Amino acid sequence: MSTPVQLTDLRRLYGGVAALDGLTLHIEPSEFVALLGPSGCGKTTALRCLAGLEDPDSGTITVGGADVTRVPTNKRDMGMVFQAYSLFPHMTARQNVEFGLELRKHDKSARRDRAAQVLELVGLSAHLDKYAHQMSGGQQQRVALARALAIEPRVLLLDEPLSALDAKVRTQLRDEIRRIQLEIGTTTLFVTHDQEEALAVADRVGVMNAGRLEQIAPPAQLYSEPASPFVADFVGLTNRLSGTADGASARVLGASVPLLPGSATGDVVVLVRPEAIRIALAADGAAQVVSASFLGGHGRVIVRNEREELVTVQVGNAEVEQFRPGDRVRLSPRGDRALAVAA
Repeated sequence: MSTPVQLTDLRRLYGGVAALDGLTLHIEPSEFVALLGPSGCGKTTALRCLAGLEDPDSGTITVGGADVTRVPTNKRDMGMVFQAYSLFPHMTARQNVEFGLELRKHDKSARRDRAAQVLELVGLSAHLDKYAHQMSGGQQQRVALARALAIEPRVLLLDEPLSALDAKVRTQLRDEIRRIQLEIGTTTLFVTHDQEEALAVADRVGVMNAGRLEQIAPPAQLYSEPASPFVADFVGLTNRLSGTADGASARVLGASVPLLPGSATGDVVVLVRPEAIRIALAADGAAQVVSASFLGGHGRVIVRNEREELVTVQVGNAEVEQFRPGDRVRLSPRGDRALAVAA
């Protein structure tokens, strides 16, 4: 049965510095929530408080409606996967997975069956009897995930579990984690500094800054409707362009764009995504190409406009070849809603 989690007004100080500054977060049963933010923002501290590895200075933590704020880690019934695989080197994959079950006094037959089941779930049926040194980093992290899932935890906690892996394996395992979470329905908190990971797997993404939750929303909403300048700058690439705003819209790049709630008025800086700008070659264009890059799935063109602002424009991978440094171009906004902040 899936379990709701509630963190309420958590505060945690380290030498006078607030790692958590009144953090409140609700996770629905079976929900996959990712916490995203720069180093030192408090995301790992939040996870460790939920795990019972650290005690908050104040605030409450409830799991399934029960207050666990001062409950020891081993009584919280949570599965944890960390950046370091932390496998026992003298044990096989199967034995590593069985370890938590053995602590919980499951009999040998039940342990073996459950270990085989979860190792199959993570795609390691053929590696039951291998030791850590006989497996790749990705395989070791799958064993660590299987070990966390074997005990059928009420909550699954993932702390930067993919950051030690190379890019291709990281993407594959990221997608596997999401598939498994959807299959078993465990309430999950995933901490990462990688925004692509967070946006790709989570039901909702929370962006943290200086111990506080700046915004939490589904990935598409977080990206297209940032609630603060920090979120707009941190999630994805954002152009900062001079303009004027009247509250409902802003004049930028020679055209009007609708504004998001909370936008400033008067002389402003408008935060515009690279894919929300059109670019066209024009002999009389007021902007000039600085560079053009092919990035595989898309292209990126850097332009200097008439205000001497550098503007990043995303284009299709087939389009990028038409732009060369020095080309004159015309820029115009597509009309996506943007956030305006005081200049």
